[in-house]
Amino acid sequence: MELLPREFFDRPATDVAPDLLGCVLWHDSPAGLVAARLVEVEAYRGSIDPASHSYRGETARNAVMFGPPGFAYVYFSYGMHYCMNLVCQPAGLAEAVLIRAGAVVDGADLARRRRYGLPDADGSATASAGKGARQRERDLARGPGRLCQALGIDRSLDGADACASGGPLGISPRHSLHRADADAAPAVLTGPRVGISKAVDRPWRFWLADDGHVSAYKSLKPRVPAPKPVSDRPAEGGTMSG
Repeated sequence: MELLPREFFDRPATDVAPDLLGCVLWHDSPAGLVAARLVEVEAYRGSIDPASHSYRGETARNAVMFGPPGFAYVYFSYGMHYCMNLVCQPAGLAEAVLIRAGAVVDGADLARRRRYGLPDADGSATASAGKGARQRERDLARGPGRLCQALGIDRSLDGADACASGGPLGISPRHSLHRADADAAPAVLTGPRVGISKAVDRPWRFWLADDGHVSAYKSLKPRVPAPKPVSDRPAEGGTMSG
C-alpha cells in the first residue's frame, strides 16, 4: 500500500494532526491485516507542552519520541490499554500525534474477534442483531485503547517505522480508500485534549465533523484526596492513633 512520506511528519504536530484525518492506519500482523480510517487525533508538542510525555526530557519509555519523524511511539496507559502516537518533527524535538479514534475499513472480522470475541465472518449476524451490534461496530476503534486493541497494536510496535515499505505498520493517504470524497479536504473541528491535567486550554484535539466514530469527550476530573480519619483518643508513642 502507498505510504505517507517521512516528510509529511517532519512538521509541528499541530500541523500534522489535522492532515492525518481521513488517512488509513493499518497493522499487518501474523493474524491478518486490520486498517482504520482516522477520525480523531491529538497533538503533543514536546518541550513547550506540559502535557507531553517528552516535556521533561528523554527517558527509556519515551525515547522513540526523540528520534526521527514517522515512527510509532506506543505506551501502556493506566495499566489498562495501549496507546499509539506518530512522531513528528526532526530528531530531538520529540513531538507526536496521538491516534484517538478510527473507523475500521479492512479486517473487521479480526477486529471484532480482538475486541469482542465475535467471529461473524460474513457480517450477517451484525446486520441482523440490531442497535447493539451497530454500536459494537461503531465502537471497534472508537478511543485510543480500543483502536490499539482492534488493530493488535502493543509495545512490540514501539519504534516501528510507519513510513518504510515492507514493515508491519503503516499509514496511507486518504485517496488510498478510493472514496469519492477522498481528495476533498475533510471538515475538521478542534477542541481541548482528553484526560490531561496540564495545558488543558490548548485546542490541540482534531476530529472529523459529524463522524459517529469520534470518541466521547470527557474532561479529566481532578482527584480529591480522601480525608484522613482522626481519632479523638490521645496519641500514643508520638504517633496519631486511629
